[in-house]
Amino acid sequence: MKLNFSGLRSLVTGAGKGIGRDTVKALHASGAKVVAVTRTNTDLVSLAKECPGIEPVCVDLGDWEATEKALGDIGPVDLLVNNAAVVLKQPFLNITKEAFDRSFNVNLRSVFQVSQIVARDMINRGMAGSIVNVSSIAAHVTYPGLTTYCSTKGAMTMLTKAMAMELGPHKIRVNSVNPTVVLTDMGKKISADPDIGRKLKERHPLRKFAEVEDVVNSILFLLSDSSASTSGSGILVDAGYLAS
Repeated sequence: MKLNFSGLRSLVTGAGKGIGRDTVKALHASGAKVVAVTRTNTDLVSLAKECPGIEPVCVDLGDWEATEKALGDIGPVDLLVNNAAVVLKQPFLNITKEAFDRSFNVNLRSVFQVSQIVARDMINRGMAGSIVNVSSIAAHVTYPGLTTYCSTKGAMTMLTKAMAMELGPHKIRVNSVNPTVVLTDMGKKISADPDIGRKLKERHPLRKFAEVEDVVNSILFLLSDSSASTSGSGILVDAGYLAS
């Protein structure tokens, strides 16, 4: 998808790997100034070499105080992609407080915090904007051992709608993308077992998983004026999974 984001400043969380990294690269190639946020500095160093001129920010978004310090004065942002997430696999009966807190702090609480910082500045400047929350089909279906992850993504669905309702009068749109298994390094690990991979793929009418590019294209569409009348919605990038 070829879109022009020249003159706009964007912020992408979870920018070091996978969907976040490719989103940074796509926005950079489309002319946007990009603030790339992740907790792994080596990922930022390599990303900065690929995308000269990006603004790297190394912070653990699960830490409220550190996030406020790192992003509280980040300045004008027109486009926000909340992509940071952790997947901590534990059976429901064995979920620990640490895993629960970590999952909700990174996957959901950071979306609140970063979006508040960005949206307040948009409103103060009187500028329209677009926010995209990267969710999952796990917001709609459950998987064994992923209770906390599914819960955070289910909550993100309602958060996206609530943000869209309250921020809409300020001309700020909020949407989500909900992909199935995506062939990032993490996704490839999930599908590495031939039997599990085959069974999972057979659940998808298109008999395929999602490519990173598929998700990035949906993110770019929702960020752009091409989706000017879309807010409070979620795009399923699931190869038909929820239709089966």
